Amino acid sequence: MTKQTKVFVIAGLGVSLVMGGVISFWASSHPDGLEWVAGEKGFEDKATENEIQKDAAPIPDYEVPGVHNDFLKVSLAGVIGTLICFGLALLLGWVLKRRKHP
Repeated sequence: MTKQTKVFVIAGLGVSLVMGGVISFWASSHPDGLEWVAGEKGFEDKATENEIQKDAAPIPDYEVPGVHNDFLKVSLAGVIGTLICFGLALLLGWVLKRRKHP
């Protein structure tokens, strides 16, 4: 990886972390468009969650469970989500780079 590419990746990660960790707190109070529409149209109460969804959600409602500070629980969720996406992108790039081309 060239120096210019490294700088670009680090800058992109930095901007993403600021957006996910700081700016996300002031984002829409209706982050999930489908839930918001269901509430506006009056059928949100008909939706059901099964136990698997409740137990498997690592960051339910875009907030880190167990954190009591409103800003911190949203910011941590943004940072964690950003790092997970970045890690998956790195992993995908590594896998594709190692693939042998015919």
